[in-house]
This record gives sequence, C-alpha cells and structure tokens, in this order.
Amino acid sequence: MTSIRITWPGGSVLADLDPGATTRRLLAALPCESSINTWGEEVYFSLPVKAALEPGALQVVPPGTVCFWVDGGALALPWGRTPISQGNECRLVSPCNVLGRLRGDPSVLESARDGDTVRIEQGDEAV
Repeated sequence: MTSIRITWPGGSVLADLDPGATTRRLLAALPCESSINTWGEEVYFSLPVKAALEPGALQVVPPGTVCFWVDGGALALPWGRTPISQGNECRLVSPCNVLGRLRGDPSVLESARDGDTVRIEQGDEAV
C-alpha cells in the first residue's frame, strides 16, 4: 500500500492507496499541484492523469474514500452529502475509480475552499 499527502492552505490529510492501474498513473504524476473545487461535501481537483473506468467503479462510496473521476480527470474526496445525494450518502457525479481511503476524520476537508491551491505528493516525500 502506498500513501499520499494532500495539502491545502487550511490543512492536510494522508491517504492510503490500493494497487491498480489508476493508482500507478496517479503516482507517476506526483508531486503536482492543482486548484480545489467543492461540490457539496466533496473536494475535487484536476490532475495530469488519464484513466479508464475500472471494474469496481462506484458512484456511492463511504465518507473518506479516495476516488478518481475519469470523466473529469480529477481526484474526488467526498466526506458527506453532495447535491445529488439521497439521504446521508456520499454520491459522486458519476461512477469513479476507487483508489483508497483517507486516514483519520475526512471532515478535515471542510476547511478546503474553492480556488485553494492543493499539493499532492507521495507520503514518503511529504515533509
């Protein structure tokens, strides 16, 4: 299992990633920076990664799941309801590749704001 650190002006979080094709592509693109977008209780940001939808892709995931939105070329990190959620679920805009899980309480993402710069790097490279 490989870890990554995701850092923005208001905080940071570590994530553990499972092996897979999209994870390999993500790791090959690191370190990189992007700009945060929010959608309800989800943070997402574009990455220089292209991937195909993998078997096991999901649209409804547990809070704190690390997802790759293939159609948008973005990492998606939900911690609660989105505008299309039914009940209290984390519902992504479309099925996404599931890459892993955030460590700790995913609600730390609440401090991320639209337009914040986010840096993504391998956990062992992070300071």
